[in-house]
Amino acid sequence: MTAQRLGSGLYLVVDPSMPEKILLDKLGRVLHEKIVAIQIWDHFPEEQHATELIEAISERVKPAHIPVFINNRWEYLIDSSLSGVHFDEIPSDFEYIKTSIDKPFLTGLTCTNDLSQIRWAAEKNIDYLSFCSMFPSATANSCELVDFETVRLGRAIFKNPIFLAGGITPEHIEELKGLPYDGIAVISGVMSAADPAAAIQTYYEKLSSKL
Repeated sequence: MTAQRLGSGLYLVVDPSMPEKILLDKLGRVLHEKIVAIQIWDHFPEEQHATELIEAISERVKPAHIPVFINNRWEYLIDSSLSGVHFDEIPSDFEYIKTSIDKPFLTGLTCTNDLSQIRWAAEKNIDYLSFCSMFPSATANSCELVDFETVRLGRAIFKNPIFLAGGITPEHIEELKGLPYDGIAVISGVMSAADPAAAIQTYYEKLSSKL
């Protein structure tokens, strides 16, 4: 078993607090679109059976061969078909985590304006970075706004894929012109849309000159 490398394009984040039937239905409607990866945000309601939902999402996505990540909760990788984990901050016990999972997996990290995060990711050969938040966002309200110059400096340090996240609407993509990135991470811009597949297509129309 080998971990699948990420390409460039749209990285989709899903909110598990969304009603499961609606979430799975919307996922099913976008799997024929170009999606780099799907991340399950660790926003699980207390009464929710997280393991069952993770497996339901993984099974729905499996035919499309799209890697599925869990946000922060790396322990779910041990006995599941998840492809990787995305950390919101540098884990203090990364070597222990790798030993505990004991199989190939992909790793992503959210970065802000702290260059030491990027250096750590480069040193550990993390598979991708996500800079958050590029713009104000209701779903990324805990992130500081990232200076565009930080992204440029990050590209000089980190050679694997870089994604931009946080408040990115299709209208914002023109403002990102000139930045060295490989894709964007989106949550509400797709999953809150009445037609999520059309929303993805709109993003790619704006990204076409970049990717």
